[in-house]
This record gives sequence, structure tokens and C-alpha cells, in this order.
Amino acid sequence: MNEPASAATPPAPLLDPAERLATLRHRLAPDALARLEAAVSAMRTDPTAVRTRFPAVGRELGRGPLDPTGDPHDPFAWQVEDAGRTALLVALGPAVEDELASLYRFGDAPERRGVLRALPYLPLADAGLALVDDALRTNDLRLVAAALGPVAAARLDDHAYRQAVLKAVFVGLPLDGVAGLDERTDPELSRMLAGYVHERVAAGRDVPAGIWSLIDRHPPAQQLAAITAELDHPVPDRRQAARAALRHRTLDR
Repeated sequence: MNEPASAATPPAPLLDPAERLATLRHRLAPDALARLEAAVSAMRTDPTAVRTRFPAVGRELGRGPLDPTGDPHDPFAWQVEDAGRTALLVALGPAVEDELASLYRFGDAPERRGVLRALPYLPLADAGLALVDDALRTNDLRLVAAALGPVAAARLDDHAYRQAVLKAVFVGLPLDGVAGLDERTDPELSRMLAGYVHERVAAGRDVPAGIWSLIDRHPPAQQLAAITAELDHPVPDRRQAARAALRHRTLDR
């Protein structure tokens, strides 16, 4: 899953780390801000200090959405501790590559999420992409959501990116949080998503919100015909599921 995307695929835009840090500074109370600045300073003088400072970020800075008006249950929303951990990793400079894999491997879920959130800001090559691959193999919504950011959009090859989008669908993540969909939805991804809709209909189940907008970018005739044919299926649950799915298609337009 770690081949680079083709040259024809435009990379996802990366966020400005100074902007993110400024948002964090405004969010923190004065004592927490002082602790952040002390930790950042420690990174610059002794990179190995990250091994103890990184796990302590949630306790030192606090938790909760970076945007205090945001949804605390949004798996794609940055948390205060994500931004704090990003600040520490950015402060490491080139030394970050020596520490990153261990921080991820031995970290708990919020620490791993912090590593994944920081990746677009770090001077990494394949090391960061390997962590994205690992997170996408989990069923932890926090990690999958954090992995589906700018690095995945810019660096995953076409097959891996499609599988990543399907993973988001399987675990129930809202697709509007996935980076790169505007640039990277191709006919094959539309076909795969339509196939997934048909599987759901055949099982008499609901279709995830937002999926039709991606399918209809490159409408796959065969899969759409199969879904429409379910309207006449002898099993009532399948007919009902097909009607509901096609209503969603109308609403998504």
C-alpha cells in the first residue's frame, strides 16, 4: 500500500503548521501554554525528551476539540492534544525520523492519532506512509480518520487510496472528512462503491450517507442496473432497501 500516487494525481494541499500552532496557543490557558513552550524548547535541545513529553501532552495541555465550538464526537476533528503533539514533533526537525516509529508503535490510541495528524508537517518520506498503512489496517475510527488525511491523499497509489475510502465506508466514517476525494475519485472507485451499495441492498441494509455523490461522478451502468433491478426482487426487504438507496441517490444530488 505504499507506492506513490501517479504523477497525474495532484497532491492534497498541506496545512500551515504556524496556523495550527497559533490556533493551539489561543486555545490554551496561560499555564498550559507555558508548559507547551517548555516542551517545545526541550525538543530543540534534546530530541530524546520527546519520549517522555509526547505521552504527557494530554495531561499537560488538556483534551477536547481544538475548535471549542466543534463536535466533540467528530472523528476527523483535531483535538488539543493532536495539535500539541504536532508542535513537539515539528520542533524535532530532522531528528523526528529517529523517534516517530517508536512513538507510534508504543503509543496508545490518542498518541498514535497525534503522530498521524502530524505527518503532513514533518520532513518524512516512506516512514510516514508506513504509519498510514498501519492505521488503515485497524478498526479504530480515531486512527482510520487521522490516517485519511493529506498524506494518504497525496501519496497512496490508486489501488491503495480506493481501499482506504472503502475502509472509511466499512467502519462508518462520514466520507466528507476523507482528504482528496475531489481529485482522486475515479471510475474504478465509483464502480467499487456502487458494488458495495448493491451488496448492502441485497442484504436488506441501509446505504451510508454521501456515497452516491461519489458513485455518480462516474456512473457505472452495470452496477446501477443491478441496484435498480432489486426494486423487483421477490424478497420484500431487498425491494425496500433498493427504494431507500435510490431515494438517497436523489437526495445526494
